[in-house]
Amino acid sequence: MKKNTLLISILCLSATFFQTNAQKIAEKYAKTITVKDLKKHLTFIASDSLKGRDTGSPEQKVAAEYIAKQFSNYGFKAPVNGKSHLQLVDLVKRGWGDFYLKTKNKEFKYLSDFIANSISPMPQEENFETVFVGYGIEDKALNDYESAKVNGKIVVAFEGEPRLADGSYLISGNTEMSKWSKGDAWKEKMATAKSKGAKALLLISKQSVEEFEKVIKQRQTMLKRFGNARINFAEEKDPQSSDFAVLTIGQTMAADLFNTTVAELSILKEKAITKSVANQLEKQSVKIKIERTVLPVETYNVLGYLEGTDKKDELVIVTSHYDHVGVTDGKIYNGADDDGSGTVSVLEVAQAFSEAAKSGNKPRRSMLFMTVTGEEKGLLGSEYYVRHPVFPLESTVCDINIDMVGRTDKEHEGKGDYIYVIGSDKLSSELHASLIEQNAKHNPIDLDFRFNDPNDPNRFYYRSDHYNFAKNKIPVAFFFNGVHDDYHQPTDDVEKIEFDKMEKRAKLVFYLAWNIANRDKRIVVDSDKK
Repeated sequence: MKKNTLLISILCLSATFFQTNAQKIAEKYAKTITVKDLKKHLTFIASDSLKGRDTGSPEQKVAAEYIAKQFSNYGFKAPVNGKSHLQLVDLVKRGWGDFYLKTKNKEFKYLSDFIANSISPMPQEENFETVFVGYGIEDKALNDYESAKVNGKIVVAFEGEPRLADGSYLISGNTEMSKWSKGDAWKEKMATAKSKGAKALLLISKQSVEEFEKVIKQRQTMLKRFGNARINFAEEKDPQSSDFAVLTIGQTMAADLFNTTVAELSILKEKAITKSVANQLEKQSVKIKIERTVLPVETYNVLGYLEGTDKKDELVIVTSHYDHVGVTDGKIYNGADDDGSGTVSVLEVAQAFSEAAKSGNKPRRSMLFMTVTGEEKGLLGSEYYVRHPVFPLESTVCDINIDMVGRTDKEHEGKGDYIYVIGSDKLSSELHASLIEQNAKHNPIDLDFRFNDPNDPNRFYYRSDHYNFAKNKIPVAFFFNGVHDDYHQPTDDVEKIEFDKMEKRAKLVFYLAWNIANRDKRIVVDSDKK
Protein backbone atom coordinates (compact mmCIF):
# COMPACT_ATOMS: atom_id res chain seq x y z
CA MET A 1 0.00 0.00 0.00
CA LYS A 2 2.80 2.38 0.92
CA LYS A 3 4.59 1.51 -2.33
CA ASN A 4 1.47 2.34 -4.35
CA THR A 5 1.08 5.63 -2.50
CA LEU A 6 4.71 6.48 -3.17
CA LEU A 7 4.35 5.61 -6.84
CA ILE A 8 1.26 7.77 -7.20
CA SER A 9 3.05 10.66 -5.50
CA ILE A 10 6.01 10.32 -7.85
CA LEU A 11 3.73 10.25 -10.90
CA CYS A 12 1.83 13.30 -9.69
CA LEU A 13 5.05 15.19 -9.06
CA SER A 14 6.33 14.13 -12.47
CA ALA A 15 3.14 15.32 -14.22
CA THR A 16 3.31 18.62 -12.34
CA PHE A 17 6.94 19.05 -13.34
CA PHE A 18 6.29 18.44 -17.02
CA GLN A 19 3.23 20.68 -16.97
CA THR A 20 5.18 23.49 -15.29
CA ASN A 21 8.10 22.99 -17.65
CA ALA A 22 5.81 23.07 -20.70
CA GLN A 23 4.30 26.30 -19.44
CA LYS A 24 7.74 27.87 -19.00
CA ILE A 25 8.71 26.80 -22.52
CA ALA A 26 5.56 28.42 -23.92
CA GLU A 27 6.21 31.62 -21.98
CA LYS A 28 9.78 31.73 -23.24
CA TYR A 29 8.72 31.86 -26.88
CA ALA A 30 5.67 34.03 -26.27
CA LYS A 31 8.14 36.75 -25.29
CA THR A 32 9.25 36.95 -28.92
CA ILE A 33 5.85 38.49 -29.72
CA THR A 34 6.54 42.16 -29.20
CA VAL A 35 5.04 45.57 -29.81
CA LYS A 36 8.15 46.49 -31.76
CA ASP A 37 7.79 43.65 -34.27
CA LEU A 38 4.03 44.03 -34.60
CA LYS A 39 4.44 47.70 -35.36
CA LYS A 40 7.25 47.08 -37.84
CA HIS A 41 5.15 44.64 -39.88
CA LEU A 42 1.94 46.65 -39.70
CA THR A 43 3.63 49.89 -40.68
CA PHE A 44 4.37 48.23 -44.01
CA ILE A 45 1.22 46.12 -44.45
CA ALA A 46 -1.09 49.09 -43.79
CA SER A 47 1.01 51.72 -45.55
CA ASP A 48 -0.33 54.00 -48.25
CA SER A 49 2.04 52.35 -50.70
CA LEU A 50 -0.08 49.18 -50.58
CA LYS A 51 -3.22 51.15 -51.47
CA GLY A 52 -5.62 49.22 -49.27
CA ARG A 53 -4.63 45.74 -50.50
CA ASP A 54 -7.70 45.27 -52.67
CA THR A 55 -8.21 41.67 -53.79
CA GLY A 56 -6.23 41.03 -56.95
CA SER A 57 -4.47 44.38 -57.00
CA PRO A 58 -0.71 44.63 -57.68
CA GLU A 59 -0.30 46.09 -54.20
CA GLN A 60 -1.96 43.08 -52.61
CA LYS A 61 0.55 40.91 -54.45
CA VAL A 62 3.33 42.97 -52.81
CA ALA A 63 1.76 42.24 -49.42
CA ALA A 64 1.58 38.53 -50.27
CA GLU A 65 5.26 38.46 -51.21
CA TYR A 66 6.17 40.28 -47.99
CA ILE A 67 4.30 37.70 -45.89
CA ALA A 68 5.81 34.82 -47.89
CA LYS A 69 9.27 36.24 -47.29
CA GLN A 70 8.66 36.29 -43.53
CA PHE A 71 7.56 32.65 -43.62
CA SER A 72 10.69 31.77 -45.58
CA ASN A 73 12.87 33.64 -43.09
CA TYR A 74 11.25 31.67 -40.27
CA GLY A 75 12.41 28.48 -41.94
CA PHE A 76 8.90 27.33 -42.82
CA LYS A 77 8.37 24.96 -45.71
CA ALA A 78 6.63 26.16 -48.87
CA PRO A 79 3.75 23.66 -48.99
CA VAL A 80 2.03 24.56 -52.25
CA ASN A 81 3.20 21.86 -54.67
CA GLY A 82 6.25 21.58 -52.45
CA LYS A 83 7.77 24.76 -53.85
CA SER A 84 5.71 27.86 -53.05
CA HIS A 85 4.18 29.73 -50.15
CA LEU A 86 1.53 31.13 -52.51
CA GLN A 87 -1.69 29.27 -53.29
CA LEU A 88 -3.28 30.78 -56.39
CA VAL A 89 -6.96 31.33 -55.69
CA ASP A 90 -8.78 30.89 -58.98
CA LEU A 91 -11.08 33.91 -59.08
CA VAL A 92 -12.52 36.01 -61.86
CA LYS A 93 -13.96 39.50 -61.95
CA ARG A 94 -17.28 39.54 -63.75
CA GLY A 95 -18.66 42.88 -64.84
CA TRP A 96 -20.69 44.53 -67.58
CA GLY A 97 -19.38 46.24 -70.68
CA ASP A 98 -21.82 47.75 -73.21
CA PHE A 99 -25.25 47.46 -71.62
CA TYR A 100 -27.88 49.57 -73.31
CA LEU A 101 -31.31 49.70 -74.88
CA LYS A 102 -31.94 51.91 -77.93
CA THR A 103 -35.23 53.28 -79.17
CA LYS A 104 -35.70 55.34 -82.31
CA ASN A 105 -35.02 58.51 -80.35
CA LYS A 106 -32.55 57.68 -77.62
CA GLU A 107 -30.02 55.31 -76.12
CA PHE A 108 -30.68 54.28 -72.50
CA LYS A 109 -27.87 52.89 -70.36
CA TYR A 110 -27.73 50.44 -67.46
CA LEU A 111 -27.48 52.14 -64.06
CA SER A 112 -28.00 55.51 -65.69
CA ASP A 113 -31.54 55.04 -67.00
CA PHE A 114 -32.63 51.59 -65.82
CA ILE A 115 -31.72 48.85 -63.34
CA ALA A 116 -31.74 45.07 -63.57
CA ASN A 117 -33.52 42.35 -61.59
CA SER A 118 -32.10 39.53 -63.70
CA ILE A 119 -29.56 39.72 -66.50
CA SER A 120 -29.00 37.47 -69.49
CA PRO A 121 -25.96 38.34 -71.61
CA MET A 122 -26.55 39.38 -75.22
CA PRO A 123 -23.00 39.95 -76.48
CA GLN A 124 -24.13 41.25 -79.86
CA GLU A 125 -26.65 44.02 -80.40
CA GLU A 126 -30.04 42.48 -81.21
CA ASN A 127 -33.27 43.96 -82.50
CA PHE A 128 -36.63 43.06 -80.91
CA GLU A 129 -40.24 44.12 -81.11
CA THR A 130 -41.83 45.18 -77.83
CA VAL A 131 -45.27 44.04 -76.67
CA PHE A 132 -47.16 45.71 -73.83
CA VAL A 133 -49.09 43.30 -71.58
CA GLY A 134 -50.55 45.47 -68.82
CA TYR A 135 -49.57 43.97 -65.47
CA GLY A 136 -48.23 40.83 -67.13
CA ILE A 137 -50.47 38.53 -65.08
CA GLU A 138 -52.21 35.44 -66.38
CA ASP A 139 -55.52 34.80 -64.63
CA LYS A 140 -59.09 33.99 -65.70
CA ALA A 141 -60.30 37.29 -64.23
CA LEU A 142 -57.54 39.42 -65.72
CA ASN A 143 -55.44 37.86 -68.48
CA ASP A 144 -53.00 40.32 -69.99
CA TYR A 145 -51.54 37.66 -72.26
CA GLU A 146 -54.82 36.45 -73.76
CA SER A 147 -54.60 38.61 -76.88
CA ALA A 148 -50.86 39.27 -76.90
CA LYS A 149 -48.42 37.32 -79.02
CA VAL A 150 -45.04 37.63 -77.33
CA ASN A 151 -42.96 34.75 -78.67
CA GLY A 152 -39.51 36.03 -79.63
CA LYS A 153 -40.34 39.56 -78.44
CA ILE A 154 -39.61 41.77 -75.42
CA VAL A 155 -42.53 41.97 -73.00
CA VAL A 156 -43.27 45.26 -71.22
CA ALA A 157 -45.46 45.30 -68.10
CA PHE A 158 -46.31 47.46 -65.13
CA GLU A 159 -44.39 46.61 -61.97
CA GLY A 160 -46.27 45.30 -58.94
CA GLU A 161 -49.82 44.03 -58.67
CA PRO A 162 -53.23 45.52 -59.57
CA ARG A 163 -54.98 46.74 -56.40
CA LEU A 164 -58.41 48.29 -56.01
CA ALA A 165 -58.93 51.53 -54.10
CA ASP A 166 -59.56 49.60 -50.88
CA GLY A 167 -56.24 47.77 -51.29
CA SER A 168 -57.81 44.45 -52.32
CA TYR A 169 -57.02 42.52 -55.48
CA LEU A 170 -59.35 42.38 -58.43
CA ILE A 171 -58.08 38.95 -59.35
CA SER A 172 -60.30 36.23 -57.89
CA GLY A 173 -59.40 33.26 -60.01
CA ASN A 174 -55.87 32.87 -58.64
CA THR A 175 -55.86 31.24 -55.21
CA GLU A 176 -52.16 32.11 -54.80
CA MET A 177 -52.64 35.82 -55.31
CA SER A 178 -50.77 36.58 -52.08
CA LYS A 179 -47.53 35.82 -53.90
CA TRP A 180 -47.94 39.03 -55.89
CA SER A 181 -47.57 41.10 -52.73
CA LYS A 182 -44.08 39.75 -52.07
CA GLY A 183 -40.92 41.67 -52.91
CA ASP A 184 -39.98 39.10 -55.54
CA ALA A 185 -43.28 39.23 -57.43
CA TRP A 186 -41.28 40.10 -60.54
CA LYS A 187 -40.11 36.49 -60.60
CA GLU A 188 -43.70 35.35 -61.17
CA LYS A 189 -43.97 37.73 -64.09
CA MET A 190 -40.63 36.55 -65.43
CA ALA A 191 -41.76 32.91 -65.28
CA THR A 192 -44.94 33.74 -67.18
CA ALA A 193 -43.09 35.73 -69.84
CA LYS A 194 -40.56 32.93 -70.31
CA SER A 195 -43.31 30.34 -70.63
CA LYS A 196 -44.80 32.40 -73.48
CA GLY A 197 -41.49 32.47 -75.37
CA ALA A 198 -40.53 36.09 -74.66
CA LYS A 199 -36.86 37.07 -74.89
CA ALA A 200 -36.83 39.59 -72.03
CA LEU A 201 -39.10 41.52 -69.69
CA LEU A 202 -39.17 45.28 -69.06
CA LEU A 203 -41.01 46.37 -65.92
CA ILE A 204 -42.29 49.93 -65.75
CA SER A 205 -41.46 51.11 -62.24
CA LYS A 206 -44.39 51.80 -59.93
CA GLN A 207 -42.37 54.63 -58.40
CA SER A 208 -42.77 58.22 -59.47
CA VAL A 209 -40.28 59.78 -61.86
CA GLU A 210 -38.56 61.53 -58.94
CA GLU A 211 -38.46 58.42 -56.74
CA PHE A 212 -37.01 56.28 -59.54
CA GLU A 213 -34.30 58.88 -60.16
CA LYS A 214 -33.34 58.53 -56.49
CA VAL A 215 -33.10 54.76 -56.90
CA ILE A 216 -30.79 55.24 -59.87
CA LYS A 217 -28.59 57.59 -57.86
CA GLN A 218 -28.45 55.11 -54.98
CA ARG A 219 -27.33 52.39 -57.39
CA GLN A 220 -24.73 54.73 -58.84
CA THR A 221 -23.39 55.40 -55.35
CA MET A 222 -23.13 51.66 -54.72
CA LEU A 223 -21.40 51.27 -58.08
CA LYS A 224 -18.92 53.97 -57.14
CA ARG A 225 -18.22 52.29 -53.80
CA PHE A 226 -18.07 48.66 -54.87
CA GLY A 227 -17.51 48.83 -58.63
CA ASN A 228 -19.65 47.39 -61.39
CA ALA A 229 -17.86 44.06 -61.20
CA ARG A 230 -17.91 41.26 -58.66
CA ILE A 231 -15.21 38.78 -57.83
CA ASN A 232 -16.08 35.12 -57.40
CA PHE A 233 -14.90 31.63 -58.24
CA ALA A 234 -13.96 30.86 -61.83
CA GLU A 235 -15.12 27.28 -61.32
CA GLU A 236 -18.68 28.34 -60.53
CA LYS A 237 -21.56 29.29 -62.78
CA ASP A 238 -21.84 33.05 -63.17
CA PRO A 239 -23.99 34.01 -60.15
CA GLN A 240 -25.19 37.26 -61.76
CA SER A 241 -26.24 35.87 -65.11
CA SER A 242 -29.42 34.03 -65.89
CA ASP A 243 -31.12 32.85 -69.04
CA PHE A 244 -33.62 35.69 -69.01
CA ALA A 245 -33.27 39.46 -68.60
CA VAL A 246 -35.65 41.46 -66.41
CA LEU A 247 -35.00 45.21 -66.46
CA THR A 248 -36.85 47.85 -64.47
CA ILE A 249 -37.31 51.10 -66.36
CA GLY A 250 -38.61 54.47 -65.21
CA GLN A 251 -41.86 56.00 -66.43
CA THR A 252 -39.96 58.59 -68.51
CA MET A 253 -38.08 55.86 -70.36
CA ALA A 254 -41.32 53.89 -70.82
CA ALA A 255 -43.05 56.95 -72.27
CA ASP A 256 -40.22 57.43 -74.76
CA LEU A 257 -40.28 53.74 -75.61
CA PHE A 258 -43.95 53.86 -76.65
CA ASN A 259 -44.10 57.44 -78.00
CA THR A 260 -46.49 58.51 -75.27
CA THR A 261 -46.41 60.59 -72.09
CA VAL A 262 -46.04 59.83 -68.39
CA ALA A 263 -49.55 61.16 -67.85
CA GLU A 264 -51.00 58.78 -70.45
CA LEU A 265 -49.15 55.88 -68.82
CA SER A 266 -50.74 56.76 -65.47
CA ILE A 267 -54.22 56.70 -67.03
CA LEU A 268 -53.48 53.33 -68.63
CA LYS A 269 -52.23 51.97 -65.32
CA GLU A 270 -55.52 52.88 -63.65
CA LYS A 271 -57.44 51.10 -66.40
CA ALA A 272 -55.24 48.02 -65.97
CA ILE A 273 -56.50 47.55 -62.41
CA THR A 274 -59.96 46.52 -63.62
CA LYS A 275 -59.39 45.13 -67.11
CA SER A 276 -56.80 43.84 -69.51
CA VAL A 277 -55.00 46.58 -71.43
CA ALA A 278 -52.66 44.40 -73.44
CA ASN A 279 -51.65 45.83 -76.83
CA GLN A 280 -53.01 49.28 -75.96
CA LEU A 281 -49.55 50.75 -76.51
CA GLU A 282 -48.11 50.81 -80.00
CA LYS A 283 -45.53 48.11 -80.66
CA GLN A 284 -42.03 49.51 -81.03
CA SER A 285 -38.69 48.15 -82.17
CA VAL A 286 -35.74 48.35 -79.79
CA LYS A 287 -32.10 47.36 -79.95
CA ILE A 288 -30.45 45.84 -76.92
CA LYS A 289 -26.93 44.77 -76.01
CA ILE A 290 -25.78 43.20 -72.73
CA GLU A 291 -22.07 42.55 -72.80
CA ARG A 292 -20.60 40.41 -70.01
CA THR A 293 -16.93 40.88 -69.17
CA VAL A 294 -14.90 38.21 -67.39
CA LEU A 295 -11.33 38.91 -66.30
CA PRO A 296 -9.01 36.62 -64.32
CA VAL A 297 -7.97 37.85 -60.88
CA GLU A 298 -4.43 37.10 -59.73
CA THR A 299 -4.60 36.67 -55.97
CA TYR A 300 -3.15 34.26 -53.43
CA ASN A 301 -3.49 32.67 -50.03
CA VAL A 302 -0.09 32.76 -48.32
CA LEU A 303 0.95 29.60 -46.46
CA GLY A 304 3.82 28.83 -44.10
CA TYR A 305 4.20 25.22 -42.90
CA LEU A 306 6.04 23.94 -39.86
CA GLU A 307 6.20 20.17 -39.66
CA GLY A 308 5.56 18.66 -36.24
CA THR A 309 7.21 15.72 -34.51
CA ASP A 310 5.42 12.59 -33.32
CA LYS A 311 1.95 13.85 -34.35
CA LYS A 312 2.99 15.61 -37.54
CA ASP A 313 0.11 14.16 -39.56
CA GLU A 314 -2.29 16.32 -37.56
CA LEU A 315 -2.49 20.02 -38.37
CA VAL A 316 -3.32 23.19 -36.44
CA ILE A 317 -4.11 26.22 -38.60
CA VAL A 318 -3.80 29.89 -37.63
CA THR A 319 -5.45 32.30 -40.07
CA SER A 320 -6.18 35.94 -40.84
CA HIS A 321 -7.13 37.78 -44.01
CA TYR A 322 -4.70 40.25 -45.51
CA ASP A 323 -6.93 41.86 -48.14
CA HIS A 324 -8.91 45.04 -47.59
CA VAL A 325 -11.09 47.25 -49.79
CA GLY A 326 -8.58 49.31 -51.74
CA VAL A 327 -9.12 52.92 -52.85
CA THR A 328 -12.36 54.85 -53.30
CA ASP A 329 -12.61 58.47 -54.47
CA GLY A 330 -8.85 58.78 -54.15
CA LYS A 331 -8.96 57.78 -50.47
CA ILE A 332 -6.90 54.80 -49.35
CA TYR A 333 -8.62 52.34 -47.03
CA ASN A 334 -5.50 51.02 -45.29
CA GLY A 335 -7.28 48.49 -43.09
CA ALA A 336 -4.76 48.68 -40.25
CA ASP A 337 -7.13 46.98 -37.84
CA ASP A 338 -9.17 45.15 -40.47
CA ASP A 339 -7.26 43.00 -40.89
CA GLY A 340 -3.68 44.25 -40.85
CA SER A 341 -3.74 43.61 -37.11
CA GLY A 342 -4.67 39.96 -37.61
CA THR A 343 -2.16 39.52 -40.41
CA VAL A 344 0.82 40.74 -38.40
CA SER A 345 -0.38 38.81 -35.35
CA VAL A 346 -0.20 35.65 -37.45
CA LEU A 347 3.35 36.60 -38.42
CA GLU A 348 4.36 37.08 -34.80
CA VAL A 349 2.73 33.85 -33.59
CA ALA A 350 4.45 32.09 -36.49
CA GLN A 351 7.80 33.56 -35.48
CA ALA A 352 7.33 32.33 -31.91
CA PHE A 353 6.79 28.79 -33.19
CA SER A 354 9.79 29.21 -35.48
CA GLU A 355 12.05 30.24 -32.59
CA ALA A 356 10.84 27.26 -30.59
CA ALA A 357 11.59 24.90 -33.48
CA LYS A 358 15.06 26.34 -33.99
CA SER A 359 15.78 25.74 -30.29
CA GLY A 360 14.76 22.09 -30.49
CA ASN A 361 11.17 22.58 -29.28
CA LYS A 362 9.18 21.85 -32.40
CA PRO A 363 5.45 21.35 -31.79
CA ARG A 364 4.17 17.79 -31.79
CA ARG A 365 1.52 18.59 -34.37
CA SER A 366 2.26 20.41 -37.58
CA MET A 367 1.38 24.07 -37.89
CA LEU A 368 0.00 25.93 -40.89
CA PHE A 369 0.05 29.71 -40.77
CA MET A 370 -2.13 31.13 -43.50
CA THR A 371 -3.14 34.65 -44.51
CA VAL A 372 -6.06 34.42 -46.90
CA THR A 373 -7.32 36.63 -49.67
CA GLY A 374 -10.80 37.76 -50.68
CA GLU A 375 -12.39 37.91 -47.23
CA GLU A 376 -13.86 41.28 -48.06
CA LYS A 377 -15.39 39.80 -51.22
CA GLY A 378 -17.21 37.04 -49.36
CA LEU A 379 -14.69 34.84 -47.47
CA LEU A 380 -13.40 33.65 -50.85
CA GLY A 381 -9.79 32.76 -49.98
CA SER A 382 -10.66 30.54 -47.03
CA GLU A 383 -13.49 28.94 -48.97
CA TYR A 384 -11.10 28.19 -51.82
CA TYR A 385 -8.68 26.57 -49.38
CA VAL A 386 -11.28 24.22 -47.91
CA ARG A 387 -12.37 23.34 -51.46
CA HIS A 388 -8.75 22.77 -52.50
CA PRO A 389 -6.93 21.97 -49.26
CA VAL A 390 -3.15 21.65 -49.32
CA PHE A 391 -3.46 19.30 -46.35
CA PRO A 392 -6.38 16.90 -45.76
CA LEU A 393 -9.26 18.53 -43.91
CA GLU A 394 -9.76 15.35 -41.90
CA SER A 395 -6.25 15.85 -40.51
CA THR A 396 -6.96 19.46 -39.53
CA VAL A 397 -7.43 19.74 -35.77
CA CYS A 398 -8.72 23.32 -35.60
CA ASP A 399 -8.55 26.79 -37.09
CA ILE A 400 -7.68 29.77 -34.90
CA ASN A 401 -8.72 32.90 -36.75
CA ILE A 402 -7.62 36.47 -36.01
CA ASP A 403 -9.66 39.29 -37.55
CA MET A 404 -9.30 42.76 -35.98
CA VAL A 405 -7.33 42.68 -32.71
CA GLY A 406 -5.70 46.11 -32.61
CA ARG A 407 -8.38 48.45 -31.27
CA THR A 408 -10.96 48.98 -28.53
CA ASP A 409 -14.68 49.19 -29.18
CA LYS A 410 -17.01 51.61 -27.39
CA GLU A 411 -18.25 48.91 -25.03
CA HIS A 412 -14.78 48.52 -23.51
CA GLU A 413 -13.47 52.08 -23.53
CA GLY A 414 -11.89 52.90 -20.17
CA LYS A 415 -11.99 49.28 -19.07
CA GLY A 416 -9.31 46.61 -18.81
CA ASP A 417 -7.82 44.39 -21.48
CA TYR A 418 -10.31 42.20 -23.32
CA ILE A 419 -10.96 40.23 -26.48
CA TYR A 420 -14.14 38.89 -27.99
CA VAL A 421 -13.94 35.16 -28.66
CA ILE A 422 -16.48 33.61 -30.99
CA GLY A 423 -17.11 29.97 -31.88
CA SER A 424 -14.69 28.28 -29.50
CA ASP A 425 -17.46 26.13 -27.97
CA LYS A 426 -19.40 25.42 -31.15
CA LEU A 427 -17.73 22.18 -32.16
CA SER A 428 -15.27 21.21 -29.42
CA SER A 429 -15.70 21.67 -25.68
CA GLU A 430 -12.01 20.82 -25.31
CA LEU A 431 -10.95 23.74 -27.50
CA HIS A 432 -13.08 26.06 -25.41
CA ALA A 433 -11.71 24.62 -22.15
CA SER A 434 -8.15 25.03 -23.41
CA LEU A 435 -8.83 28.69 -24.21
CA ILE A 436 -10.14 29.33 -20.70
CA GLU A 437 -7.22 27.46 -19.14
CA GLN A 438 -4.50 29.16 -21.16
CA ASN A 439 -5.93 32.60 -20.55
CA ALA A 440 -6.05 31.95 -16.80
CA LYS A 441 -2.44 30.79 -16.72
CA HIS A 442 -0.84 33.61 -18.70
CA ASN A 443 -1.53 37.23 -17.77
CA PRO A 444 -5.30 36.83 -18.21
CA ILE A 445 -7.50 39.29 -20.06
CA ASP A 446 -11.29 39.50 -20.15
CA LEU A 447 -12.74 36.95 -22.55
CA ASP A 448 -16.00 38.43 -23.82
CA PHE A 449 -18.37 35.89 -25.36
CA ARG A 450 -21.38 38.12 -26.02
CA PHE A 451 -21.12 37.74 -29.81
CA ASN A 452 -20.92 33.98 -29.43
CA ASP A 453 -24.68 33.92 -28.90
CA PRO A 454 -26.24 32.23 -31.96
CA ASN A 455 -29.07 34.78 -31.79
CA ASP A 456 -26.71 37.76 -31.93
CA PRO A 457 -28.00 40.03 -34.72
CA ASN A 458 -24.47 40.94 -35.86
CA ARG A 459 -23.85 37.32 -36.94
CA PHE A 460 -20.09 37.75 -36.53
CA TYR A 461 -19.66 33.99 -36.29
CA TYR A 462 -20.60 33.74 -39.96
CA ARG A 463 -18.62 36.77 -41.15
CA SER A 464 -14.95 35.80 -41.01
CA ASP A 465 -12.76 33.06 -42.45
CA HIS A 466 -13.03 30.57 -39.58
CA TYR A 467 -16.59 29.86 -40.68
CA ASN A 468 -15.49 27.99 -43.80
CA PHE A 469 -13.60 25.58 -41.53
CA ALA A 470 -16.52 25.29 -39.11
CA LYS A 471 -18.80 24.34 -42.01
CA ASN A 472 -16.49 21.38 -42.52
CA LYS A 473 -16.79 20.29 -38.86
CA ILE A 474 -13.35 21.68 -37.95
CA PRO A 475 -13.32 23.37 -34.50
CA VAL A 476 -12.64 27.10 -34.59
CA ALA A 477 -11.88 30.03 -32.32
CA PHE A 478 -12.28 33.55 -33.65
CA PHE A 479 -10.49 36.49 -31.94
CA PHE A 480 -12.01 39.92 -32.54
CA ASN A 481 -11.86 43.37 -30.88
CA GLY A 482 -15.29 44.53 -32.08
CA VAL A 483 -16.16 47.31 -34.51
CA HIS A 484 -15.37 51.00 -34.13
CA ASP A 485 -15.96 54.27 -35.99
CA ASP A 486 -13.02 53.61 -38.32
CA TYR A 487 -14.29 50.21 -39.44
CA HIS A 488 -14.21 50.14 -43.26
CA GLN A 489 -13.25 53.79 -43.36
CA PRO A 490 -10.14 55.49 -44.80
CA THR A 491 -9.28 56.42 -41.19
CA ASP A 492 -8.42 52.84 -40.16
CA ASP A 493 -4.73 53.69 -39.90
CA VAL A 494 -1.66 52.44 -38.03
CA GLU A 495 -1.60 55.54 -35.83
CA LYS A 496 -4.78 54.37 -34.09
CA ILE A 497 -3.60 50.83 -33.30
CA GLU A 498 -3.13 49.97 -29.62
CA PHE A 499 -0.08 47.76 -29.97
CA ASP A 500 0.20 46.87 -26.29
CA LYS A 501 -3.28 45.34 -26.38
CA MET A 502 -2.55 43.63 -29.66
CA GLU A 503 0.58 42.05 -28.19
CA LYS A 504 -1.41 40.51 -25.31
CA ARG A 505 -4.05 39.19 -27.69
CA ALA A 506 -1.45 37.67 -30.02
CA LYS A 507 0.23 35.99 -27.07
CA LEU A 508 -3.08 34.43 -26.03
CA VAL A 509 -3.47 33.05 -29.55
CA PHE A 510 0.05 31.63 -29.29
CA TYR A 511 -0.65 29.95 -25.94
CA LEU A 512 -3.84 28.40 -27.26
CA ALA A 513 -2.17 27.18 -30.46
CA TRP A 514 0.80 25.85 -28.48
CA ASN A 515 -1.46 23.88 -26.16
CA ILE A 516 -3.55 22.40 -28.98
CA ALA A 517 -0.42 21.50 -30.94
CA ASN A 518 1.33 19.78 -28.02
CA ARG A 519 -1.41 18.01 -26.05
CA ASP A 520 -1.39 14.22 -25.88
CA LYS A 521 -4.71 13.67 -27.58
CA ARG A 522 -6.30 15.54 -30.43
CA ILE A 523 -9.19 17.73 -29.32
CA VAL A 524 -12.49 16.00 -29.93
CA VAL A 525 -15.42 17.22 -31.97
CA ASP A 526 -18.20 16.63 -29.48
CA SER A 527 -20.87 19.16 -30.34
CA ASP A 528 -22.45 20.83 -33.32
CA LYS A 529 -23.90 24.22 -32.51
CA LYS A 530 -23.05 25.95 -35.77
